[in-house]
Amino acid sequence: MAVWDDLVGQTRVEEQLAAAARDADAFVTAQETGGPAPEASKMTHAWLFTGPPGAGRVDAARAFAAALQCVSPDRALGGTPGCGFCTGCHTALIGTHADVTTISAIGTQIRGSDMLATVRKSFTAPANGRWQVILVADAERLNEKSGNGVLKAVEEPAPRTVWLICAPSLDDVLPTIRSRCRHLSLRTPSVEAVADVLVRRDGVEPGVALAAARAGQGNIDRARRLATDERARARRAVVLRLPTRVADIGGCFKAAQELVDTATEDAKQVAEEIDAKEVEELKATLGVAQGERMPRGTAGMMKELEDNQKRRGRRTQIDTLDLALTDLTGFYRDVLALQLRSRTPLNNEDVRDTLEAVARDTTPERTLRRIEAVLACRKALDRNVAPLLAVEAMTMALR
Repeated sequence: MAVWDDLVGQTRVEEQLAAAARDADAFVTAQETGGPAPEASKMTHAWLFTGPPGAGRVDAARAFAAALQCVSPDRALGGTPGCGFCTGCHTALIGTHADVTTISAIGTQIRGSDMLATVRKSFTAPANGRWQVILVADAERLNEKSGNGVLKAVEEPAPRTVWLICAPSLDDVLPTIRSRCRHLSLRTPSVEAVADVLVRRDGVEPGVALAAARAGQGNIDRARRLATDERARARRAVVLRLPTRVADIGGCFKAAQELVDTATEDAKQVAEEIDAKEVEELKATLGVAQGERMPRGTAGMMKELEDNQKRRGRRTQIDTLDLALTDLTGFYRDVLALQLRSRTPLNNEDVRDTLEAVARDTTPERTLRRIEAVLACRKALDRNVAPLLAVEAMTMALR
């Protein structure tokens, strides 16, 4: 399996990255052998990956990182780097390669202190890989201090350091940073492409895969959870019932509370899975066997991990609630499609009866205002408005 197999519906991006990986390999080989460097190269020191949630921008960046570290013998014989099997590819893909550093927002921001050591590392030569790769997974969460650190690094890069910066859109990145990057725009994968990968990679039954792909609205991770997790489907059902429960003020407040509680429960499940994995990885790093106590002198490391997990917990709750609001937006989009007699396939075909009932009882103009209310709620959450207060304001506007 090549590293590019994880990219869904991104053929153009895959071709560009594969060409850059070939030129990057030729550059390193020339340095190591003393041969002539390539006259023209599709490789550059900084890349900016943008695309909507679920499009796979971080997956694309990680696949590129793996291709840059590929040490397959086939590569040296003219094959495209990125075999997916060699030590370089495998460790880069699973996050253990010494020369691939990933920076993600732990809380709502990537702080300067979180970025400092990584910026310093970017000015050093690779320890044992072919490139020093820095992957910034949440560039939209860079604050002023951490953003300035990244800017300095991409302005004066080390010869074999490459920055892979990921954000939802160009507007989410400082102009001074994006002007120094080569931009790759990922698109929302088609429903058919997402369904195909669920069947092929996850063993999901085709009918279930297609329904989950539609409900996921192009978000691959969301579609996978809906296809494989009964609890995720139950929580989505709670979201899609909300439009029928806001007929009066009491119903609005009750629906708002239930939506926030559902998002909190979903976020807790996600956080527990990640937290447990991180604790086990820390113990493995320290050589602690299962069931053994942490050795003396490691309390500070565990405390730092716990603090970071608490910071991330708040962000996970907001992100999960935002995902629920995306589902709600999709519901009203389907209502509008029915009202306008559009031939566009419905994302929520499984609740068509509810969609038709809501469509009959209102007008397209009212549906548009409801969509605007949901979008206003998402913006309020982005401004750190208390989740319950923001959702209550939204449900009142949905009446």
